[in-house]
Amino acid sequence: MTLLSIDDVSKTYDADAPDGGVQAVREMDLEIREGEFLSIVGPTGCGKSTLLEMVAGLVTPTSGEIRLEGTPITEPDERIGVVFQTDSTFPWRTAIENVEFGLEMHGEPKRTRRERARDVIDLVGLGGFEDRYPTELSGGMRQRVAIARTIVMNPDIMLMDEPFGALDEQTRLILGEELLRICRETNQTTLFVTHSITEAVHLSDRVLVMSARPGETKALVDVPIERPRDADVVTTDAFTEIEDRIWDTLREEAIRGLEQADAD
Repeated sequence: MTLLSIDDVSKTYDADAPDGGVQAVREMDLEIREGEFLSIVGPTGCGKSTLLEMVAGLVTPTSGEIRLEGTPITEPDERIGVVFQTDSTFPWRTAIENVEFGLEMHGEPKRTRRERARDVIDLVGLGGFEDRYPTELSGGMRQRVAIARTIVMNPDIMLMDEPFGALDEQTRLILGEELLRICRETNQTTLFVTHSITEAVHLSDRVLVMSARPGETKALVDVPIERPRDADVVTTDAFTEIEDRIWDTLREEAIRGLEQADAD
C-alpha cells in the first residue's frame, strides 16, 4: 500500500528575486510503500534535505503536492517523525527523560510514558543506560536516544537526515544493523538521506538517486538482497554490483555538483 505520495513537486527559493531564485528540487515524483525503507543519495546541494523538509511539512513546495495516506502535508504532522544529523538530545535530561519528552508534551501520564519509553529504550539497545545523561553517552548512543524519542511517538513514517553522518564507519555499520532490526520489528516506514552509497544499499529496499541541482530523479534502484541483513553483506558480490550501478549513475551528477559548488 502506498503510504506517501510526492507528486510533481518542485521548490524554488527566492522565486521572486530578479534572477528567478534558486531551484532546489524540480518535478519530483515518488511513492513510498508502507513498511518500506527508501534511501536518497545525490551530490551535495542537490536538494535531498529540502525534499525531506517538504515531506516533514517544514518547507512548502513551490508547486506540486505531498500526501500522507491521501492527506496533503501543509505543516508539521505528528504522524511524521524526524531524526536529524545534529545531536538533538537535551543535556539536562537523562536518556529515558529525553525519550519521554514527546509523550510528556502530549500530556501522557508519567507512569504510561515511562513504561513506553523504557520499552523503546530496550528496543534500541540502551537498556541499563536509561538514567545516564547525554554527556555520559557516546555519539552513537546519543543517536539511539534520538531514534528512540522518534519511535516512541509511533509515527507513520520516520524521516532521517544523515543521522549517522558524524560517526565513524564502523559505528555507522553497527547502528545500521540496529536500525534495520528496529524497522523490521516495528514495520517502520523510513525515508533516509545519506551521502554514503554503501549505507544506502545496506539499509534500503530501494535507493533514489538524485541529479545535481535542481534535484530530479536520476534513477530509482531496487535492492533485492534478502533480509535480515548484517554488516557482512557489504562484502558480497550482489552488494558490490548494486553499489557499482548506483555510482555509475551518480558519477556524472557528482562532478556537476562539484562544479556548481565552485561556481557558488
